[in-house]
Amino acid sequence: MTTFLVLTVVVLLAVALWQLTKIFDLTQVGSGNVNDTQIANDNDNKVNGFLMFAFLGFIYLTTILCLLYYSDLPLIGDSASEHGPEVDRLMVISLVLIFIVQTVTQALLHYFAFKYRGRQGQKALYFADNNKLEFIWSIIPAVVLAGLILYGLYAWTNIMFVDEKDEQDAIVIELYAQQFKWEARYAGADNVLGKANVRYIEGVNNLGVDLSDPNAQDDFTAAELHIPKGKRVIFKMRSQDVLHSAYMPHFRAQMNCVPGMVTSFSFVPTLTTAEMREKPAIIQKVANINAIRAKKSEELVAKGQTALDPYTFDYLLLCNKICGASHYNMQMKIVVDSPEDFKNWLKENSPKTIVQAVKTAAAEAKASEESATQQPKDSAAAPAADTTVVAQAEMKQ
Repeated sequence: MTTFLVLTVVVLLAVALWQLTKIFDLTQVGSGNVNDTQIANDNDNKVNGFLMFAFLGFIYLTTILCLLYYSDLPLIGDSASEHGPEVDRLMVISLVLIFIVQTVTQALLHYFAFKYRGRQGQKALYFADNNKLEFIWSIIPAVVLAGLILYGLYAWTNIMFVDEKDEQDAIVIELYAQQFKWEARYAGADNVLGKANVRYIEGVNNLGVDLSDPNAQDDFTAAELHIPKGKRVIFKMRSQDVLHSAYMPHFRAQMNCVPGMVTSFSFVPTLTTAEMREKPAIIQKVANINAIRAKKSEELVAKGQTALDPYTFDYLLLCNKICGASHYNMQMKIVVDSPEDFKNWLKENSPKTIVQAVKTAAAEAKASEESATQQPKDSAAAPAADTTVVAQAEMKQ
């Protein structure tokens, strides 16, 4: 709020100064102290030409500073899926082309603005059309963009195409999105997800699984997403409410979750969580984050508040659509296990099926209802103590 008030004051002061300058200019009209004409002279054009060069220098300086101070922020090089390097390669090619084009075009734009600035008595040469120039500046961008698009389509086809053999050997997992959390449903031993529909959502069956479907009998859910290294994982994605986007940055994976339809994405993890934590780039990033958190913790402790816990790297599933007020907090931890650890995790969690959870909840509800029903009967059935008999017995004693 303070920042907003400061900015408001600065803006109002700037407007006030601007108005005072206009008033001052009006007072000088007809006095002979200023040039009353609104037409730029040679000196005005020269000054504007040099200002264009100054702005060009500002653009280049900003670009260089961003490269020096922020080049470690992109995730390029830290991919953990088979298709990740190809996505990174396409990103690097695009960035290099954009950088070259931006550098050259901005230099030409500002240089020509200075070279061909207005001069007294000089008229601009007008071309109604120039087929040669139009061909050059149309065909070059068209060829470059066509190359990028074709390469992108080729990469996308390779990523999205899953043949029958890969599909048979893959693990099928559903990612269910809702404001503002994720839930993972595993297909169980049959590796086939049971049918689901939002109309079936009731009680503990918060994913709307069709409990009568034979394929749903071994489905189970998890609050953490566990996937094995070196094995293809096919994700089926649904949304309960609004448009979400399943974004797994380190796996170079993203797919919209659309209400009323099922979308899919698949990839093969190549690095376990433990292996990713040992990469030098990740170690450096974790150290930088913990240095920031340590500094913040000192401020919190000084105010009598709890210090922040140290940061540990984990893969994350994020929502990449602005889906509501708590969009920023819609995330799920992803754990990439070794094949052996993943088998052990499945063995531990697969008995906790959705069907069993529904049966248990129903049994507990029934037992609670019966207990509530029987309690008044038992209390009513118990014979009331005869106070007269009790008093007589006490007198005899």
